[in-house]
Amino acid sequence: MINPQTETLVSLTEAAKGLPRRRAGKKPHISCLYRWSTAGCRGVVLETIQVGGTRCTSEEALARFLRRLTDPAQHGAAQDDPAQDGPAQHETLRQRSRRRQREIARAESYLDREGL
Repeated sequence: MINPQTETLVSLTEAAKGLPRRRAGKKPHISCLYRWSTAGCRGVVLETIQVGGTRCTSEEALARFLRRLTDPAQHGAAQDDPAQDGPAQHETLRQRSRRRQREIARAESYLDREGL
């Protein structure tokens, strides 16, 4: 959660300008940061606050977001986001995929038993 009293606020436009260049030497577009703040990226959402008519983030929130993207197992939700609880927060992609396949097989087996 962004604390406007202790963190350095920047507009999403300013934050986009401060990010390193990406493919073909292009800076990330402002729409990319808006997407990160709503839908997220690989399950990680950029923290933002509304300041009047301007959507803002903080330099610290941007750093937390990038750390979580870089190494979700080390800098995962347990350290930075108390809202995400449960055993699945440290699962790898392979573990999630296998768990999901088991859940699907269990559901199909149940439907077969029920004759559906």
